[in-house]
Amino acid sequence: MTNHISKITKTLALVASILLSGCSDVLDQAPDGKIALEDVFQDDEKTAAYMNSCYAYIPGEGKAYFFHMRGPVDWSDESWDTDAEAEAWITSGKLYSGNVSAASHFNEEWDNAGNGKYWVRMWEGIRKCSIFLGNIDGAKVKSETNRARWKAEAHLLRAYYYMVLLKFFGCPLPIVREAHSYEDDFSQTVRSSYYDVVQFIIEDCDVALSTAELPWRITSNAEAFRLTKAVAEGIKSRMSLYAASPLYNEGNDYWEEAYQINRQALANLKANGYELYNNVNFASWNDNPDVFLPNDAAKLFNEYFCNSMAYESNPTDKETIYQTNAGQDGFGTEGVGAQGGYKAGTCPSQEIVDCFETIDGEPILDLSKPYTDEVTHLQPNFNPSNTLYDEQNPYENRDPRFYASIYYNGSKRKCYWPFDETTESAENYPAGRGYRTRVIATWEGEPQTGRHPTTRKATRTGYFLRKFLHPNAGQEVVNVGMAYPKVMRLAEIYLNLAEAAAEAGHLNEAYEAINAIRRRVNMLELPQGLSKDQLLLRIRNERRVELAFEAHRYFDVRRWHKPEEDLEKTDRWVTAAHITRNDDGTYTYARGPVSRERLSYSRKFLWFPIPLDDANIMIGLTGENWQNPGW
Repeated sequence: MTNHISKITKTLALVASILLSGCSDVLDQAPDGKIALEDVFQDDEKTAAYMNSCYAYIPGEGKAYFFHMRGPVDWSDESWDTDAEAEAWITSGKLYSGNVSAASHFNEEWDNAGNGKYWVRMWEGIRKCSIFLGNIDGAKVKSETNRARWKAEAHLLRAYYYMVLLKFFGCPLPIVREAHSYEDDFSQTVRSSYYDVVQFIIEDCDVALSTAELPWRITSNAEAFRLTKAVAEGIKSRMSLYAASPLYNEGNDYWEEAYQINRQALANLKANGYELYNNVNFASWNDNPDVFLPNDAAKLFNEYFCNSMAYESNPTDKETIYQTNAGQDGFGTEGVGAQGGYKAGTCPSQEIVDCFETIDGEPILDLSKPYTDEVTHLQPNFNPSNTLYDEQNPYENRDPRFYASIYYNGSKRKCYWPFDETTESAENYPAGRGYRTRVIATWEGEPQTGRHPTTRKATRTGYFLRKFLHPNAGQEVVNVGMAYPKVMRLAEIYLNLAEAAAEAGHLNEAYEAINAIRRRVNMLELPQGLSKDQLLLRIRNERRVELAFEAHRYFDVRRWHKPEEDLEKTDRWVTAAHITRNDDGTYTYARGPVSRERLSYSRKFLWFPIPLDDANIMIGLTGENWQNPGW
C-alpha cells in the first residue's frame, strides 16, 4: 500500500503530503485493497479493521530508530551516538557532519518501527482518520459503544499525528477535517498558524475526552496500545506548552492558557488513577545486592524504566500514560558496549552529567551561565553555593537519578561478560568470562570500557547509558529490561505544569508541581524566594534530569529558542570526561570534546525540512514556498 502511495504522490503531484497519502480511487479502498471503501463501512468487522489500520502510523520512538538508536536523543546535547564514527552514513553521522538536505534527511530516508518519513506518514494517518470520521456515523456496526469509542479514537489519533508534525516540522499546517478527493482544487490549500493547529489538536482531544465510551486506562492485553482519555490529556498538556514557547508563539503570550490546560490535565489524570511511581516493587531491585544502586530512590527510578506498563485495572505502574509497541533491545546495542561486544550506542554527555545536582539540592553549575565558554563547554562555571561537588571526585553525593540513569567511571555491573580480563584492565584483572561483577572503568586506554574516539563498543564520552537497562540483563538473565518505550508519562505533565505556571506568574503552583517530582526521589524541595527567572532555570534543569534520554531535550532546546536564533550554544560542541588512571590507582578528571564539532547547529536545524519533492509540488500548486527556513 505504501508503495502505491509513493507512486501516486509523484505521478499525480497531489498535495504533497497533506493529502499526499493519495486521494485517488486506488486509495479509496479497504485496508486489504480489494474492495471499495463504501463497502467497508457496511460491515462491522471491516469497519473495525479500518479503525485498527488508522493506528499504523504511530512512531515507535524509544531505541527503535534505524540501526537501534534513540533518534532525537542522539541528536541533542544529551549524548553522542557511537555510530557517528563507525557508520557515518547513518543519520547521526550525517547530522553531526552537516551532510543533510531536504532531499537527504532522516525524515525522508528511514522508516523503522514507524520512525522516519514523518511528513508523508503522518499525513497518511491524518487522511485515514478523516476518512473514518467521515463514514463512521453511517456505518453498519453491531455495537453503538464501539461506534462511539472508535470515533473518539480516530479524533485522538488525528491529534497525535498532528502533534508529531508540529514537534518535528514546527511550521504552519493545513487543518484537515475532511478527507480530500482527487478532484479538489489544491491550489487553494491554506496553512493555519501553529497556534491554530494546536487549537485543532485540542478540539480533537476534547471530543475524545467527552466520549464516555473511551476509557482512561487500558486494562486488557487484548487492547494493548489503544489510545485513552489519558493520552488526550497528555497531548493537550504537551502541545499547549509548545504553542506558548518562543519558537512558536509569534510574539503572543499563551502561557496563562497553557497553565490552565496543564492544571486541569494533571487534576483529571490524578482523579482517574494516575500517580507517580513511588515505591520499589520488584525483588530484582529491592532484594538484589547486585543492582549496585545506592538507595531506594535510585532503585525505584531505574526499576520504573526497566519494566513495561501492564494492562491491568490496578497496575503497579500507574505513571505511564502511553507506551508504543516498538521493541527495546535489552543490552546488545546500547549500554556497556563490551557486554554485548557490538556497540555502546547512546553515550551520555558531560553536559547531561553536569545537570544532576548534589544531594543537598544545589546545582553543580551556575544555571544562568553554565559554561564561561558558552560554545565549547570546556570551562564550567561552577555554582559557588555548592560545597559538596569535587571536580576530582565528581560522582559522589549526586541526585539518585544520576546513579539510576548513567554508568560512570568506578560504577559496577553484574552480568555475563563475554571476555577474559587482561592486565590492562587493572580494576578487574584477573577474571574470566562469565557471570560476574565488573568495575565499569572509563579511563582513556582501558581496553573494554574505556573512552575511545572510534571503537564502536567503547564509550565516546566516559559514560554509558543505564536508564533503560535492567541491572543484570545479559546472556544469562531472561529479564532484559523494558520491552516497550514509555513515550508519555505523568512526570512530564507535572513538569509541563511547573513551566507553564511559572511563565504565567503562578509561582506557588510551579513550586508545588516541581517539588512533587523531586520528593519522589528524595531530593530537597527548591528553596523558596526564587525569582521567576531563577525558578524557570531550575524547572528547565529539572526537565533535563527527570526526562533525560526520553527524547524531550531535542524539542525543548528548540522551542525555547526564537525563530531567528541558532543552536550554537547547545548543539555545536558536546563534551566528554577525559579520565587518566594514575600509577597509584587514583584518577585525574578533565574535560574535553568528544571528537569534533557538530555541524547541525545553524538556524535551519530548529526544524526538520519538508521533503524536497513535496515542497516543490506545493510550490507548483500554490505558488507558495512551503519549505522551512534555510532548507
